[in-house]
Amino acid sequence: MNLDFSQIVPYIPFILEGIWVTLQFVIISIIFGFILGTALALCKISKMKALNWFGDAYTSIFRGTPLILQLMIIYFAIPQLTGYDISPFLSAILAFGLNSSAYVSEIIRAGIQAVDKGQTEAAQALGVPYRLMMKDIILPQALKNILPALMNEFITLTKESAIVSTIGYLDLMRRAQVVGADIYRNFEPLIFVGVIYWLLVMVLTIIGKVVERRLKFSD
Repeated sequence: MNLDFSQIVPYIPFILEGIWVTLQFVIISIIFGFILGTALALCKISKMKALNWFGDAYTSIFRGTPLILQLMIIYFAIPQLTGYDISPFLSAILAFGLNSSAYVSEIIRAGIQAVDKGQTEAAQALGVPYRLMMKDIILPQALKNILPALMNEFITLTKESAIVSTIGYLDLMRRAQVVGADIYRNFEPLIFVGVIYWLLVMVLTIIGKVVERRLKFSD
C-alpha cells in the first residue's frame, strides 16, 4: 500500500469549507421538504379526490425516479426550456427538497392516521376548526410518533447530498475530487471526506435520540 495522507494536509482547510457548503443546501432542502411534505400529507388525507390524486401522483413520480435524474432535469432542462440560468445551489435545493417531500409526506400521512380517531372526533364535536385541530392537536401527536422515521430521512438526505458534485457544486464530495485531481491521489481525500460524512451522520443521529428522549420525557 502506498498511502500518504500528509499530501492532503495543505488542502484540509479547503475540504473543511465544504462542510458548511454542504450543510447549507441540506438544511434548506430539509425545511423545504418538510413544509411541502406536510402539505402533501394533508392532501392525501383530504376528502377531496382531486387533492388525493395530486398527492399520490406527486409521490409516485418523485419516489419512482432516481434523485440524480431529477437533479439533472432541473439543472439542465430549466435553462433549456425557460432561458433562466439556474445555479447549482438552487438546483440542489429544488431537487432534494422536492424529492424529500415525497418521502416526508408518506411518513407524516402515516403518523396522522396513527393518531387515535377519537382525538379528531372529539375536536370536531367541540367545534374546533380543521386548521387548528391539525396544528394544535393532531400534528404534534403525529410528530412524536414519526420522529425516528423523519430523522432517518434527513440522514439519508445528508448522505445523498454527495451527488450534487455531478453538477459542479463545491460540496464535500466535489472538493475531494478537486484535491484528488490536483495531487493525483484520490484515495486519501475520499477517505478523509468519508470520515466527515460519517461524523455528520453520527451528530444527526445523536441529535435525533436526544430530541426523541425529550419528547418521551414530556409525555
